[in-house]
Amino acid sequence: MRMLYARYNEQVNAIDIVNYEMNYILRLRCNEWEEGIHTTMSSQRYLDALAIDEPLEYARLALSGEMQTWVEAMDEEWDIG
Repeated sequence: MRMLYARYNEQVNAIDIVNYEMNYILRLRCNEWEEGIHTTMSSQRYLDALAIDEPLEYARLALSGEMQTWVEAMDEEWDIG
């Protein structure tokens, strides 16, 4: 059984992922992962909320390279015009 725990660390704007089985911590700095991502004000807000509310999903998107696709989907889903 994988024992993963993730939380948003507001002091350094990062996702801290802890693997209890292997006894290590991985830190993903949000500013660095979002550096090349093109967002709107709306999608940035959703991305920030994802980091805070669902840090493992944020990490999965970042590490898999799917973050830009997710951001674009959020813009399309919530586009009123």
